[in-house]
Amino acid sequence: MRTITEIIIHCSATEAGEDVPASSIRRWHLERGFLDIGYHYVVRLDGTVEKGRPEELAGSHCKGHNRYSIGVCYIGGLLDGKPADTRTPAQKQAMSRLVQRLLAKYPEATVHGHCEFAAKACPCFDVRQWINEASNG
Repeated sequence: MRTITEIIIHCSATEAGEDVPASSIRRWHLERGFLDIGYHYVVRLDGTVEKGRPEELAGSHCKGHNRYSIGVCYIGGLLDGKPADTRTPAQKQAMSRLVQRLLAKYPEATVHGHCEFAAKACPCFDVRQWINEASNG
């Protein structure tokens, strides 16, 4: 079993309102030469959480961190082509439940935005603030 120390939040960099299934992301990643979808979980617009790569396998979502992290991607992140927090209320709720479940399973893990490790806007919202609000509310 892998040792998980990070849960890394991503966005799909797709336009607000454009729902994309994990199967499409898998296809995109395979076309780029990945072995499988890079993320372990994908959160759809309606809050449905789809499984991606199995947790027991290293992801391909954050260079230098894949070996010991879980990748969670919400669909969205762009508004008129610019980075934006486009999460629906259902996505916010589903992501919160998913991250809580992952933290219970991996109590040593910390939650991060992809932008903490790469020069990207992804996931297009402040993950630290979101975690603080979730734990205080």
